[in-house]
Amino acid sequence: MKRRVCVVTGSRAEYGLLKWVMAGVKASEQLELQTIVTGSHLAPEFGMTHREIEADGLPIHRKVDMRLGSDTPQGIVKSMGLELAGLADAFAELRPDVLVLLGDRFEILAAAGAATVFRIPVAHIHGGEKTEGAYDDAIRHAVTKLSHLHFVAADEYRRRVMQLGESPERIFVVGGLGVDAVRQARLLAREELERTIGFSFGARNLLVTLHPETLARATAEEQMAALLAALSRQPETRLIFTYPNADNDNGTIIRMIEAYVAARPHCRAVPSLGQINYLSCLQFVDGVVGNSSSGLLEVPTFRKGTINIGDRQRGRLKAASVIDCPAEESAIVAALDRLYSSDFQARLAGAVSPYGEGGAAEKIVETLENVPLCNLRGKAFADLNFT
Repeated sequence: MKRRVCVVTGSRAEYGLLKWVMAGVKASEQLELQTIVTGSHLAPEFGMTHREIEADGLPIHRKVDMRLGSDTPQGIVKSMGLELAGLADAFAELRPDVLVLLGDRFEILAAAGAATVFRIPVAHIHGGEKTEGAYDDAIRHAVTKLSHLHFVAADEYRRRVMQLGESPERIFVVGGLGVDAVRQARLLAREELERTIGFSFGARNLLVTLHPETLARATAEEQMAALLAALSRQPETRLIFTYPNADNDNGTIIRMIEAYVAARPHCRAVPSLGQINYLSCLQFVDGVVGNSSSGLLEVPTFRKGTINIGDRQRGRLKAASVIDCPAEESAIVAALDRLYSSDFQARLAGAVSPYGEGGAAEKIVETLENVPLCNLRGKAFADLNFT
């Protein structure tokens, strides 16, 4: 009898990393793929990105609508409650043998909590990382403690999961799934991409994504205003904006993007490009600007620069292609000047991703096929020897 492997996905970015794991589970003779879709995948304002999953030929067994109509703390917590209620029915019907979760978002915390009550072993991907500027950081570590198998991207992250009391034999260093996404994607040629997204690339091009920094002193409006003011000093640069995640105050950022783009015909804004279009864009832009994890996980594989703004990603391993700067207009302007400098551009060819050379999805699927599940539910806290 095949093992029922249930994957919960709640956002476009997380699905972009999970896609090849899901495809591998589906193709396995020992595993049966179950998929639960929730979060911004089902929200019209974020592009109804569950359609991308269906277009990729992957099944969706349950849709759990969280009704993400509010970006306030009260609204998000209520949405998590709706997700828990929907997952209760989904888990009771699907009866998975193991649950696969990735990352650090509130949708994933709710799924891990529900699985705990259902006594479903959890396999967590990309644990042990740090993103100190967002409450996602605490969520990631909480999900680690609710999980039973850990697929981490680097040795440093393995040590951190061990520091959280997880048993070393349950931690697997597999590399980053963002590298897999780049290596396996069929990227579009420039003309085809321009037709698909309705955007013409120029001599200078940037891809821009700014998510709310949920633990910052500065508001989302202040941070976005600083970014837009800096970008306004690049009048010849063509800009593609993607919308932020469904975090606190995302609506403020979306409204500011829409107003900015409406006054500038050389700019384009989209709720979600979709994985293939997004990765294809990375071939033709000079770099990415904002605070998306993609700037650290996927962009370095293209040997392109990343301007990483603020503290949302603080603590993550970074390639030499990443330029860190505070969320201040003058600092972002200086970072843009550095990005386009001949010295920095010359060094990009030698940039090495700290997340490996690919193959993470295959390693995860192979482990899910072979690891014993019978003794996973109970786990002891693995104390470190400090003597």
